[in-house]
Amino acid sequence: MPRLSPRRLAPLLIAIGVFALFSLFFTLPGSIPATPSLSKTLADHKLSLPSIPKLPSLPNSLSSGLLAPFRPPAHAPPVQKNSTYDGVSWYSNWNWLSAFSSSITLDENRSLLPPLQERPAIYCYYDTSIQRDAKTKEAESELLLTWRRAWWSQGFRPVILSDAEATKNPLYDEVQRLDVESTFKKDLMRWLAWENMRGGILAHYRLFPMGDSHDPLLSFMRRGDFPKLTRWEGLSSRLFVGPKAQVTEVLTKALRSKKTKGVKDVIAAVEAADFQVDKQPAAVAYYDSRTVEQKYDKVAAELASDHASGLKSLNRLINAHLHNSWQRSFKKGIAVLKPLPRHTTRMVEAASDLAKSLSTCPTTPMPDSCPPNLPKCTPCSPKKPVKITTPATYRNTTDLFTIGTVPHPYTLQSLNSQRAYLNLTWIREESPRDLWLETVSKDLFSKKVSSSARLLRFKEAVAGKQTRYSSIWLTVERETPRDLEWWFGFDLHIGTEAAQETASTPKAKSEEKPKAEKRADDKEGATPAAPLGPASASAAEDVETDDERELQLLMKARAMRKTKDKNEIRIRNAIEAWNLADTEAWKFTKAFMARSRVERLKWEEEESKYAEGVGRDTETGAKSGWTHRWKDDPQP
Repeated sequence: MPRLSPRRLAPLLIAIGVFALFSLFFTLPGSIPATPSLSKTLADHKLSLPSIPKLPSLPNSLSSGLLAPFRPPAHAPPVQKNSTYDGVSWYSNWNWLSAFSSSITLDENRSLLPPLQERPAIYCYYDTSIQRDAKTKEAESELLLTWRRAWWSQGFRPVILSDAEATKNPLYDEVQRLDVESTFKKDLMRWLAWENMRGGILAHYRLFPMGDSHDPLLSFMRRGDFPKLTRWEGLSSRLFVGPKAQVTEVLTKALRSKKTKGVKDVIAAVEAADFQVDKQPAAVAYYDSRTVEQKYDKVAAELASDHASGLKSLNRLINAHLHNSWQRSFKKGIAVLKPLPRHTTRMVEAASDLAKSLSTCPTTPMPDSCPPNLPKCTPCSPKKPVKITTPATYRNTTDLFTIGTVPHPYTLQSLNSQRAYLNLTWIREESPRDLWLETVSKDLFSKKVSSSARLLRFKEAVAGKQTRYSSIWLTVERETPRDLEWWFGFDLHIGTEAAQETASTPKAKSEEKPKAEKRADDKEGATPAAPLGPASASAAEDVETDDERELQLLMKARAMRKTKDKNEIRIRNAIEAWNLADTEAWKFTKAFMARSRVERLKWEEEESKYAEGVGRDTETGAKSGWTHRWKDDPQP
């Protein structure tokens, strides 16, 4: 063979290589046995192929975006009425139990909440035509406020009726022509006002819910469906429920009854068969004059000597009984969630203050007394206060009240790492993901589960019907709501110690404008924080305690919410993207509490137009108030 030059050798080798590859691809499939032969061979050698599990199907909202990226974008759900407050927005929908709200709302800043549960109206009648002195009127207004607050906390919409509603009833003129006892006419006016509101629940303003929130009577009344006109033994005419048709029928019978002479109320003017009578309930307490004289002699004596002062004393007594009744509902005490306890003392400080107020014995003119419906109760004693624990994880139980504090991921990561500077490299490479949610929900799962599953259980704990009365969830970066009395149903008297402590706390260094500093480990996107360490190790007077360090980090994290610095916004967005589950939990809690406040303020605004404002909380921050050092909740 002629000798090949190097220039000719290279193309020849390439041609041989291409020929070999084509030969391999076209001849190899034919050399492999058919499927039955392969199966038989595997069976003969006792080999088995692993089974492939069936992959779960993606949700429609997710598959439509990931598997069909070229579809046209969908419209976000319409903005609902009263769905924003102080920069927080939400969307109420029956499909609320979704791990991530944005899959439904199509908006990262709009939380998906359950529909507001309809509150059945509970009415009481207050005669505004009676002339009262200023002190008596003020005392009765405070008592009506306590009545409204107690029933609101149990899921009702308390409404005060007056002679204004009674005069609108077509039967009003017929009542005025009657020659009957004044007490009977007053009771008829009460029924006229109730019938004008189309029935429902009618109670006396000295009748209070005093028992377990899940009591059968309260659960029945919350449903708002009353097929029969019903009253209860031992309460006389102090509590009725019924539909409008039967209320009208009984009212008409009472007006045209032949035995109106000497009759003092509607019950005595009609037949016993007109009412369904149930046994005396254990979940409500009625403080009528006779009960006060028999059980609370000190208050009765004050009522006899100075009626206005006695009413204030009675109001304090009722508030104390409501508080004690709440304490007895939770035999295991109060749990202040404190995940990562080494560096989160300041983070849960507001929750700890609330727990102390809830566990403290309330001020009362008769400390050893019990409510009328629980004559053998165990009064609150300072020697045996309600137990307060600080578990790291949440437990879903009805005999333990839980106060949860949900931090923004930036807040938790700052406290947990104790870092003055955060950067993108540290976030991606070193920071743990969804640390708060995973820690808090450890006891809810027996094995490792996804963040989505943890989010669902968390949202049920915050907004579920079963946990509504056994927990409250707050956010770290916002002021604790000033109207928590409406959540619990009694006056808390909190904030005094916190305000004094705030006045004595030196100004945090984070409030001073820090100078930009550079560190060797600032790789990219570093966010300078307030200087946390001493300038020199020998400067003992500048050494800061862990408590001061936590406070400065909290103030820094709070400032990050409103920052306009592009670099800080970049860091904040990166932390939220790296901790999607923790961010969703924080946004959900913030929106749920904001909506609760909007619901109450809207109702307060509507009710303030009637009954001359009696029983109205004219200044939320003053009467139900509580002031904490991180105050940014605007006035309504």
